[in-house]
Amino acid sequence: MSDFRRIYEDEAERYQRLVEAEDHRGELPRALRRLAALDGARVVEVGMGTGRVTRLLLDAGASVVGYERSPAMLAVARRLLGTRFEGHVADVRELVLPEASADVAVAGWVLGHFCEWYGEDWQREIGAVVEKLWNALRPGGTLFIIETLGTGAQRPHPPNAELAAYYRYLEGSWALAREELSTDYHFESIDAARESIGFFFGSELEQRVRDEHWQTVPEWTGLWWRRRAS
Repeated sequence: MSDFRRIYEDEAERYQRLVEAEDHRGELPRALRRLAALDGARVVEVGMGTGRVTRLLLDAGASVVGYERSPAMLAVARRLLGTRFEGHVADVRELVLPEASADVAVAGWVLGHFCEWYGEDWQREIGAVVEKLWNALRPGGTLFIIETLGTGAQRPHPPNAELAAYYRYLEGSWALAREELSTDYHFESIDAARESIGFFFGSELEQRVRDEHWQTVPEWTGLWWRRRAS
């Protein structure tokens, strides 16, 4: 299993090379724009990483205040996006967000890690973050949670039992709707695909990229969302 904490702290540039190849057809930004009015929206984003979702939100006309635990990841976001957003180093679990202050709240590919990092406490830890994001929304605001539904898979499905339980929790306890998006990675070469996929997902998937001669690597993304009553 990859050491994601170490990757986020020490390999931010390599991580960015991976994620900039994802969703080459632009399915995620189309879904975000369809589900929420982003032009002029005030967005709070947690776990912003190197800013891949931040860029989509900014390009749609939103203003973004983002929070990221890893200074290295935030530094890459600042290099790529300059002063277009307001960024802060912060642990989402310790973050205090003003209530009713945002039109959109986003957590992209962050809360799923809690299933591994916090063991039996995952539901309590995730629930606390979802609650603060929900409370940060103004009436009519939209919550988005973005997670993986499988890399190298031909159909969307949770990669493991822990994530399956987490996704059921979002849909059950929080009544979030789910969109399933095809967000394949596309690399400049098969060798580039092998390097990036192996770096983040491990040797088994790297070998599959080699065996399948994948320059375009299948990826599925889950977009969970809910809108507050006006």
